[in-house]
Amino acid sequence: MRGCRQGREFRRDGAESQAELRTGRRKSGNRGTARSTLLRDMGWDMTEPEQHQMPFIEKPTRRARLRRGIFLIPSLFTVANLLCGYYASIAALVGGKEDFDHAAKAIGLAILFDSMDGRIARMTGTNTEFGVQFDSLADVVSFGIAPAILAYAWGYRYAFAGSGNFHQLGEFAWICCLTFLICTAWRLARFNVKGMEPGGNKNFVGMPTPAAAGVVAAIIHARHYFDPISDKNWAILWFVLLLALGGLMTSTVRYYSFKDIPWSRKQPSFTIILMFLLVAVIWRYSEEALVIIAGTYAVVGLVLHIVRFLRHRLVARTA
Repeated sequence: MRGCRQGREFRRDGAESQAELRTGRRKSGNRGTARSTLLRDMGWDMTEPEQHQMPFIEKPTRRARLRRGIFLIPSLFTVANLLCGYYASIAALVGGKEDFDHAAKAIGLAILFDSMDGRIARMTGTNTEFGVQFDSLADVVSFGIAPAILAYAWGYRYAFAGSGNFHQLGEFAWICCLTFLICTAWRLARFNVKGMEPGGNKNFVGMPTPAAAGVVAAIIHARHYFDPISDKNWAILWFVLLLALGGLMTSTVRYYSFKDIPWSRKQPSFTIILMFLLVAVIWRYSEEALVIIAGTYAVVGLVLHIVRFLRHRLVARTA
């Protein structure tokens, strides 16, 4: 009984002490509030200054700096692509036989750089919307303006510029080259909006602009030992070819993209040997090999499209 009584007295004393502590705090708070009000009435500003937390600026690590540098690598290849297109345009305006050949080779190098910048960006995870738009603008110069100027200069400008009998041919050549350029810009804009064929990245919709420019460059490179076109009939056929390439770029013909090939994985030895032989043949017999490769790519896509069209018509008729 005595222990219970002592426990109740201890709890009562603790409760009274806590009550007195709260009362004292309340009184001191009231006194502090009254003092602050009195000083404010006398013109003194007793508000505490605002405290701002200093931001913590993290020092960039080596990996972060390296990642920022990786974004420059695809852009450098795009700049190289743009430089080749600009050089090809200037060389075509100069107009010598060697200049035409150098312009064709520059377009070929632009195709190589264009295929590498997107692949490197995907492999390193640095593909951005800015890179896509920058690459498209570079492609307009390298695969639109440069081939159009080169085709006009090689097929008409220096052979028929001083003859009055070929004035209509000059207008026809000007229109064909302009059509090729417009189709190139159209093809790139459609690719940026719609992308590749629905359902995967195996096929392009329409002939790719590097392939169309490659046909022009391959033919001019194959004839770099000879003078530019001097026959009217061959000139008309040459500019009709530009119209056909422009139509293929804006068409719905599907062309293989080679993007589903696992380049980053291990390949059989036979594949490596074939690649080496292909590079060797192009290096030694570039005039014939490039024309065969560019022409085959352009024709095969069109032939397969006609075969698929006829097959669908045959299936629909039998059903």
